[in-house]
Amino acid sequence: MNDDTAAFLRRLWTFWARDEQLAPPGRWRVWLYLGGRGAGKTRAGAEWVAGGVKAKRMRRIALVGATYNDARAVMIEGESGLLSVAGAAQYQPSNHRLRWPNGAVATVLSAEEPDGIRGHQFDAAWCDEFCKWSQPDAALDMLRMALRLGKQPRMAITTTPRNLPALARLMEARGTKVTRSSTRDNAANLAPGFVEDLEARYGGTRLGRQELDAEIIADVESALWKRDWIERGRLRAAPELVRIVVAVDPPATSHGAACGIVVAGLGADGKGYVLADRSMAGLTPLGWSQRVAEAFELFDAGCIVAESNQGGEMVKAVLVDQLKNAPVRLVNARKSKTVRAEPVALLYETGRIHHVGVFPELEDQLCNYEARKRGESPDRLDALVWALSDLFPVAKAGPSIRKV
Repeated sequence: MNDDTAAFLRRLWTFWARDEQLAPPGRWRVWLYLGGRGAGKTRAGAEWVAGGVKAKRMRRIALVGATYNDARAVMIEGESGLLSVAGAAQYQPSNHRLRWPNGAVATVLSAEEPDGIRGHQFDAAWCDEFCKWSQPDAALDMLRMALRLGKQPRMAITTTPRNLPALARLMEARGTKVTRSSTRDNAANLAPGFVEDLEARYGGTRLGRQELDAEIIADVESALWKRDWIERGRLRAAPELVRIVVAVDPPATSHGAACGIVVAGLGADGKGYVLADRSMAGLTPLGWSQRVAEAFELFDAGCIVAESNQGGEMVKAVLVDQLKNAPVRLVNARKSKTVRAEPVALLYETGRIHHVGVFPELEDQLCNYEARKRGESPDRLDALVWALSDLFPVAKAGPSIRKV
């Protein structure tokens, strides 16, 4: 072929795309693309929008991310985002819009603010990482009502799946078409060794099946936590809080397990509120102590609770070095993980704990933790248990007097 033909083919998405990355044929209202990490979901969504604009099928488009920052960083400016695949488009960050020379306009919206969708009108919508949305049902309801322009308004949803009631309802809804792909399906477009490394670490595990193979993994029957307990108590904002703590479960080394860092508060209503999961892997003592300090100041916490099993007084010394006057209380895991976790799981079951936002990695650890099985230490779960145990201490039975 000549140079012109080769250049044309290099730009032709339908020539390079896998079948599951292309919108399904026939009549549908929602195209739900479930893919593993790095499976090419973002590219598929961006190319669908770019192709629709070029063909003049799409004039008013909604771009909905979990947050404004997610939408901008991934859907617009990301490696596979719209600015990469639709070079003629110009992003106007001040008014959250993307404009094309032919007059098409894409409006960036946040799933955190479902009411912000009210009043808009669209002929197409692309939604990314639906399973990260803090209010998936509410945001999707508003978006469906806004899809009322054109002859055949449609919505594409790209996400890595999680076992959520909102996703199950979406999959069963009339007019939904589902395509799937795994991380390994897109190995040719990923860094050398990326897929092999992940499969060596997570292959065959529940996390690997979900994050790499895009399987929807049901609740573990014997797990201490259930997803319904978390979903029914999820909130957008916390009420008045009388006490806030930052709990940290330090890693033994900077390799492997993450440093568990969870922020939680006690409400004036006597209920607990999980405010943030700042856990991260690969941190040195200086790195995780700085991250704890940032969380302490950001949430105006009153105390840092740190497990001392890994490092003892060194843990306190590292934290005090970051925050000179912060109260640091060391706790020691004398009891088994299960014994410590069971009272906290009971708080969830009885509706006394609310998650303010969505914390996918933390929630997956909670709902996959089986007390009878041993494996890697669930760092995020450990930090959460320390935080809520501090806010909801188990009352010790006092001496009793028996009258005869």
